[in-house]
Amino acid sequence: MIKPRLDKLISAKEFKDNYWLKEELVIFCRSVGINTTGGKIEIANRVLRYIETGEVVNKLETVGKTTKSNFDWGNEPLDSNTIITDNYRNTENVREFFKGAIGSNFKFNVEFMNWMKLSAGKTLGNAVCKWNEIAEMKKSKSYKTQIAPQFEYNTYIRDFLTDNPQLSLKQAIQCWKIKREKPEAKKYNKGDLEYLRH
Repeated sequence: MIKPRLDKLISAKEFKDNYWLKEELVIFCRSVGINTTGGKIEIANRVLRYIETGEVVNKLETVGKTTKSNFDWGNEPLDSNTIITDNYRNTENVREFFKGAIGSNFKFNVEFMNWMKLSAGKTLGNAVCKWNEIAEMKKSKSYKTQIAPQFEYNTYIRDFLTDNPQLSLKQAIQCWKIKREKPEAKKYNKGDLEYLRH
């Protein structure tokens, strides 16, 4: 199946069923006046909103997110009772708090940052417990680091090579290039090995 053009005539289903490079999304946004700041997922959400409603998100708006708190994560004193607010940011101030509470081995990781984003109302004490829980899980040989959803390529290649250690990176990339053009989820499955026959 041929990938459709990303233009004003594309349907929401066609848009969601296909893989788009960030560059393609940005070109489309510029052609219709949509804000192009932020990561790939944010931009894709704006494009989808435009396709579904015709609404253009300008530079002062973000899709589906408004914050009520004005807590200054860069400068406020922090302790284990500090409430995580809806405007939470990973600042140097926050890093210093966690290093003091956890130790010099503290570092931000994808799982922990995702948990923080979804934990408004919990405390930094809860966050310390969560970081330690994730650190324990990482000690298991079966543990896999989470990859952010916008990095579909990275996730696909990792899952392909994990399932097929006898195959090469070149073969994984070959399958990915075919998979990304198909109107289906961009996740690896065993059936993708058929693509190596092309």
